[in-house]
Amino acid sequence: MAAGPAKAKRQAWRFGRVAEALAAWHLRLRGYRIVERGFRSPQGEIDIVARRGRALVFVEVKARQDLGAAAEALRARQIGRIARAARAFVQAHPGLGGFDQRFDVMLVRPWRLPVHIVDAWRPET
Repeated sequence: MAAGPAKAKRQAWRFGRVAEALAAWHLRLRGYRIVERGFRSPQGEIDIVARRGRALVFVEVKARQDLGAAAEALRARQIGRIARAARAFVQAHPGLGGFDQRFDVMLVRPWRLPVHIVDAWRPET
């Protein structure tokens, strides 16, 4: 019986990784350059960091079976962690500090193109 939850967790992890790859592909097709994927710091994690023009975009990918559930999966606490991780990213990459920063969300569900929500939120300063 212990194999059931472990298998479900592995499948969810794989689904998330595929969703991140699909989101990165979607961004590339729209003229974004992927700077980094899976950035981790003690402050938090960022799924995708991309550039387009003078914008440095921090993208959170949410993958669920339907878009409503994906949209609801982003909580205020997670938004705070992403904003702190973004500050850590810019500190680790000082050459990108002069770019305009934006926070986007990519909602992914099976067998559909991702939905890109541009400028999904602004972190509190």
